[in-house]
Amino acid sequence: MVDEHADATGSVRQGIRTNWPQFALQLLTVFAVGLTIGAERNVVPIIGRDVLGVESILVIGSFVVSFGFVKALLNLYGGKWSETYGRKPILIAGWLVALPIPVVLIYAPNWWWITIGNVLLGINQGLAWSMSVNAKIDLAGSDARGLAVGLDEAFGYGGVALGTWITGVVAAQYGLRTAPFYFLAGVIVLALVAAVLFVEETLPYAQAEADGEEDHVDADLPFREILKRATWGDRTLFAAAQAGSVEKFVDALVWIAYPLYLTTAGVSVAEVGVVVGVYGGVWGVLQLYTGKLADDVGRRLPVIAGMFLAGIGVLATVLVDGYWFWIVTAGVTGVGMALLYPNLITVVGDAAHPAWRATGLGVYRMWRDAGYGFGAILIGVTSDLMSIQAAFYGVAVAMFVSGGIALVWMRETHPARDDCGAPDASEPGRPGDD
Repeated sequence: MVDEHADATGSVRQGIRTNWPQFALQLLTVFAVGLTIGAERNVVPIIGRDVLGVESILVIGSFVVSFGFVKALLNLYGGKWSETYGRKPILIAGWLVALPIPVVLIYAPNWWWITIGNVLLGINQGLAWSMSVNAKIDLAGSDARGLAVGLDEAFGYGGVALGTWITGVVAAQYGLRTAPFYFLAGVIVLALVAAVLFVEETLPYAQAEADGEEDHVDADLPFREILKRATWGDRTLFAAAQAGSVEKFVDALVWIAYPLYLTTAGVSVAEVGVVVGVYGGVWGVLQLYTGKLADDVGRRLPVIAGMFLAGIGVLATVLVDGYWFWIVTAGVTGVGMALLYPNLITVVGDAAHPAWRATGLGVYRMWRDAGYGFGAILIGVTSDLMSIQAAFYGVAVAMFVSGGIALVWMRETHPARDDCGAPDASEPGRPGDD
């Protein structure tokens, strides 16, 4: 691989166009990751309620709690491991862990088996999606980092949308159990074969970029220092971490509450698949543009605008009534997510030294995906104690508050636009320290 993409000195060369075959393969990889999680987005909560007889939304949400916290932990250590062992071995491990998931979903005798199955899904997503986005950043280089992340998230969430729609159609035709998960099994097997036979190692690209950095002192941070800096030691990285965690409340809401809320209102399973698919599809497709947008106008503005717009979409969902109105509000929420999601990753990629970028992104992704667990608990408790509508209000308020924190503390990280119109957060320190 190194020889095929090297300059006259033998060093690897970054760039999407230069490395397009591997970049394209990594796009297909993340599309498969999206299909895998999308296959659970529509039918699994309804299986809990209608097949397994689970009445508590908090209990139904337990499968998202297990998914979120396990994925968060694997994000953290997956990034660290990939800088020691390489991206490809971690990617393969992620797909190997996914192999039993369809069997668990088909034969689960009770809800707790499905919750355990989602532990495996969390491991798969934490390893496979993390390695795919790291590989694209490795290949693209700093000049096209926003575009690379935007393409990654567009294909990933395009897969989520398509997987949601397909399983909704299959479930409506053939039933909630068995048939939808044959599709899932096929995706996992094909992805594993592609990872083993065709994916190449991209760690040398990150190492070459690190060697070209002037700041070699900052490159030698131990793991504990990276964890501290990416969590609270730097204002911008803190702002990104908290925003990433809270925006996952929205995704948890779509996963848990949307199917239950909409079917209670008389919407069919297939129509729920369309509504949730519109959310994921708009989110996915627009990231083809919003990632590149951040390369042109900066990262901070799309992030902040996206936080508030997604909150508005969630709030509007319980203020309107009717299938077509819900399609519109799902689309608005998807636009907000498309603006904020890839650009939060890019903020962290900009702010982290190439030598520990994968670990720094792992810390961010840990806090971000822990938001699935925190959000699912909020949604379940609020729904059981008050109403499912109250859960929508709670998530919307959380998005508005989190967006305000990002507005105050997040600086601009674009290499050509540092600190333009944003607070100065270049000095490490606790959020709010002067």
